[in-house]
Amino acid sequence: MITVEGNAKINLTLDILGKRPDGYHEVAMVMQSINLHDTLTLSKIPSGIELTLDVPGLEADERNLAWRAARLLLDGESVKGGVRIALTKRIPIAAGLAGGSADAAAVLRGVNALYELGLTEAELCAYGAKLGSDIPFTIVGGTMLATGRGEVLEALDPVPPFWVVLAKPKISVSTAWAYKHYDEQGAEQHPDNAAIIQAIAKRDRAGIASLLCNVLERVTIKQYPVIAQYKEWMMEKGALASMMSGSGPTVFGLFSAEEEARRAAAFLEEQTDAELFVCQTAGANCDTIHKR
Repeated sequence: MITVEGNAKINLTLDILGKRPDGYHEVAMVMQSINLHDTLTLSKIPSGIELTLDVPGLEADERNLAWRAARLLLDGESVKGGVRIALTKRIPIAAGLAGGSADAAAVLRGVNALYELGLTEAELCAYGAKLGSDIPFTIVGGTMLATGRGEVLEALDPVPPFWVVLAKPKISVSTAWAYKHYDEQGAEQHPDNAAIIQAIAKRDRAGIASLLCNVLERVTIKQYPVIAQYKEWMMEKGALASMMSGSGPTVFGLFSAEEEARRAAAFLEEQTDAELFVCQTAGANCDTIHKR
């Protein structure tokens, strides 16, 4: 039996460079793991895939990325056997935090360990890229520059530690919807990825905070102004910076101290009906597999 944690992510930057011939968008984004995670327990069965979830209404069949990741790897490596997966969700769904990708990544890493396949991280990422652009990052974790569709990764220096408050409004945003509307209206400001990478290398918290930028934020805020309100409250309560993650709608605030982060979360709990989480930035996923 293998237990694997799949960490969520936030975007410190998200830039769209244009439309690709394959229909995807060319992106350049600095992505950061956080220690909010789903937990997946995997065990061998004679054949097939059995997926159970603790979230009513969430698909537990081939429509689920975790299920598809298991099928892809078992078939791709001609594994003689199946896998039972028990998934405990903590990462909110359709939130811009790569929760589904984190689950698929955890399954790929878990099946690799469970069946002792010996696949390298790069080989797992190649499998992951067939299923979703964020999956390679959630396999590796840490602090990365992601380019291409998001699957081409360059390891960066780890960010200095931040406390992170997440506020997910009671709305869901489709990534496809956000990119479509971005194509129609474009961006007023693009991230300076070179500058934020330099600030990360210098462990300059203030510099990192000043350089957060997400070109999809304006698109989603136009439809859901509550996101701008959440950002404003985060800043009023002491965040070094606040931004929407991915295509949204989750807003995160970066804090230098746990006490400030928890105060901000308590305030948002009083003022909103958002799902709220207090967590921290996290490193690579190397130590999140446990055998029993």
